[in-house]
Amino acid sequence: MSGVGKGAATASLGRVLQEKGYTVTAIKIDPYINVDAGTMNPVEHGEVFVTKDGDETDQDVGNYERYLNIDILSVNYMTTGRVYQTVIARERNLEYGGRTVQVVPDVPNEVIARIEKATELAKSDFTLIEIGGTVGEYENILFLEAARLMRMKYPDHVRNILVSYMPVPGSIGEMKTKPTQQAVRTMMGAGLYPDFVIARSTKQIDEPRRRKLAMFSNVREGQVIGSPDVSSIYQIPLIFEEQQFGEKVLSSFELSPEPKKKLVQWRRMLKTIDTAKKEVNIGVIGKYFSTGDFTLSDAYLSVIEAIKHASWANGCKPVLHWLNSEAYEKHPAKIKELKGLDGVVIPGGFGSRGIEGKIKAIQFCRENKIPYLGLCYGMQCAVIEYARNILKWKDAQTTEINPDTRHPVIHLLAGQEGNLKEGHFGGTLRLGAYACALASGTVARKAYGSAKVEERHRHRYEFNNEHRKELEKAGLVISGVNPDQDLVEIVELKNHPFFVGVQFHPEFQSRPLRPHPLFKAFIKAAKK
Repeated sequence: MSGVGKGAATASLGRVLQEKGYTVTAIKIDPYINVDAGTMNPVEHGEVFVTKDGDETDQDVGNYERYLNIDILSVNYMTTGRVYQTVIARERNLEYGGRTVQVVPDVPNEVIARIEKATELAKSDFTLIEIGGTVGEYENILFLEAARLMRMKYPDHVRNILVSYMPVPGSIGEMKTKPTQQAVRTMMGAGLYPDFVIARSTKQIDEPRRRKLAMFSNVREGQVIGSPDVSSIYQIPLIFEEQQFGEKVLSSFELSPEPKKKLVQWRRMLKTIDTAKKEVNIGVIGKYFSTGDFTLSDAYLSVIEAIKHASWANGCKPVLHWLNSEAYEKHPAKIKELKGLDGVVIPGGFGSRGIEGKIKAIQFCRENKIPYLGLCYGMQCAVIEYARNILKWKDAQTTEINPDTRHPVIHLLAGQEGNLKEGHFGGTLRLGAYACALASGTVARKAYGSAKVEERHRHRYEFNNEHRKELEKAGLVISGVNPDQDLVEIVELKNHPFFVGVQFHPEFQSRPLRPHPLFKAFIKAAKK
């Protein structure tokens, strides 16, 4: 089933193999027709993770980067739409030599070619390929066919791993193997068999059930790997290590581990998590939380992880509060709940829904000296709030919401008019890594400890330099600027515990072993 933990399992196994002395990269395959994740609703799909080279990908790519501590590039991400787009373009260019182009084998062959290219570019010993969706789904059958063909092409170099859920019905209290047995049969119906089964469950799988799965699933008993629920997903590599998962994978390839590091840094990080006592209460104000009766925190996954990484680095235990910006529009008095927080983050977003609530929250943080970190739209809203309440430009707005405002402090990026007019939305935002020069003596410069950095972007609207002088004269500090286009990247305030807004997405570069400096500085202020 979706959400079972394939991404975390892939990233964790990759980390374990790294610790054995091997280079690792990871590929995510998503079965939907979308060319990328950029045009999908975050509530439906979760976070859009942006790579260094500007690809809008699935959130699992973020997991790969965080665990493996490497940059994953666009070549490591594919969708059905992207694969078909390439096959059709090749056919139009007569690259198939005029022969009939068929779904099989031409589509699976394109998938394999992409895997080979990603492996070559990464110079990796191991390439871990996660196929999204579930076994037996019509959407991913072509990717399963690619896996079958790869096993035929490279019989000694390919292994298949099934991640399957093992329910423990409350009324019975016993872990059931039957759903996994059925999943294995379905997988075999696609011409594949698992070399390993990762048994996901609320509890660790016991020996009787390992034996049962081995008997009915054509998997050796020792190659059933338990993966129980954990308080932190960063514990998974250690759970795999305890079961010698890495050694078993290497053994299946007749490889040996290098001198063991035994996840020394990783264990140190987990010890820091366990020993953190002081709680820091952080409010995340957004609008992509609700999905029916459930809260979907996946829409802000990288932000949440970045807060955790920075909190642990500061010896704190993060307590996150999900706050809906629309509530402050409908019930203005509710804004007082922010007084109980140590810090507030407003992440990225699009559109008018909830924007006035965000602006009210930012005003409250500014006036009540609550540490504030605004990301992308959170930075733009901070500029609008300052213009409205300090410069008294009551109609100040982004032209995304009001194209006719007299004070467009946020406006459309140069060159974007044609995209909007012609309806070119997919892949046309300002995407990927751009340079940012930091002004001396600022909060941002102190946090980074560097005069120049690179950060990843995903936006279409920008700080309007026509109002820059007036805003700076009124006390808004421009502390970061893109040196190539003179675009404002960071704004901040003096005489405040911490008030910083950034046009980019620093959360995409935060890693558990390398927390992002801006988040670290924010949490340090919140801790005080």
